[in-house]
Amino acid sequence: GTVELLTEAVDWPEKQDGGLRRAAVSSFGISGTNAHVVLEEAPAAEEETQTVGLQTVESPAGGTVPWLVSAKTPAALDAQIGRLAAYADGRTDLDPAVAARGLISGRTAMEHRAVAVGDSREALRDALRMPEGLIRGTASDVGRVAFAFPGQGTQWAGMGAELLDSSPEFAASMEECETALSRYVDWSLEAVVRQAPGAPTLDRVDVVQPVTFAVMVSLAKVWQHHGVTPQAVIGHSQGEIAAAYVAGALTLDDAARVVTLRSKSIAAHLAGKGGMISLALDEAAVLRRLSDFDGLSVAAVNGPTATVVSGDPTQIEELARTCEADGIRARIIPVDYASHSQQVEIIESELAEVLAGLSPQAPHVPFFSTLEGSWITEPVLDGG
Repeated sequence: GTVELLTEAVDWPEKQDGGLRRAAVSSFGISGTNAHVVLEEAPAAEEETQTVGLQTVESPAGGTVPWLVSAKTPAALDAQIGRLAAYADGRTDLDPAVAARGLISGRTAMEHRAVAVGDSREALRDALRMPEGLIRGTASDVGRVAFAFPGQGTQWAGMGAELLDSSPEFAASMEECETALSRYVDWSLEAVVRQAPGAPTLDRVDVVQPVTFAVMVSLAKVWQHHGVTPQAVIGHSQGEIAAAYVAGALTLDDAARVVTLRSKSIAAHLAGKGGMISLALDEAAVLRRLSDFDGLSVAAVNGPTATVVSGDPTQIEELARTCEADGIRARIIPVDYASHSQQVEIIESELAEVLAGLSPQAPHVPFFSTLEGSWITEPVLDGG
């Protein structure tokens, strides 16, 4: 071939036929230990690049970004923060997003850490110079992460709309969810998220539950893309459907089927017949109060002093009045059905019918079932 041993530095001209250039490096050691590597030229860069220190990175989309700093000691962290602020001050052409990516991918993550958040070089530089502008902490050595997926009530108008434009990973996952949901609904996921004219609102249970499912699993994809991989997943109510999909215990089509048909059954048979209220009390205190209400029951225990009650809407309002009279914070949740109450038994037979034929999978991420109170390790997540 055209292999030639080099004895001095030479130019490496592009090949006239447009082919890739290759070169080899050999290292000859003592006692016959030899090492050889063949190098092929890198492909032409398709995106604008900018050098951050010694790290050359692609220029991502702008917006609010974090600048992460870490060091082995608090004093070293202070020094590192000062150097980064000085660097930012002297580089008026610095792209904040490029610097953010360089700091994440080009630096070792050490124990003592700080983060500044901003949408411009000036804002991030100023945050580095002000103690109150930084979030500081010490990394735990546990190194384990769980994803917890909530039930209905986490929705917010416009949630995810900006991520559709700024995060390719989020947008790709939402597109997959749109395809899966479209088999069961007559509205567009993207149109709802963007609040497009004519799109249904998040006030409908058969809209808000599938939409929040899609947002939750797409946010999980974003975290995973950035290297945050869960060692376990858990979910409450519709969040358990999202957890099952992220764990791999349900396919996307089956998860979409469950979340859409379940919410349609709620809308058709339970809407207008119930209500829910959140009380700033522990479960035992709530149970004592419910002894006077035959149409109410505990729906969820969200924390040591956060309990949700569901049931008859008239009794919900009465419970709210008595709690407020006693100085207890009570918030009626804006829903017109009683989730997690015996009213749900109305749709049990219908759900058994529409969810027959699911194809459960063995989870590849440990999945903790809030129904069983135990780990799910086998393909058992059927309609029941």
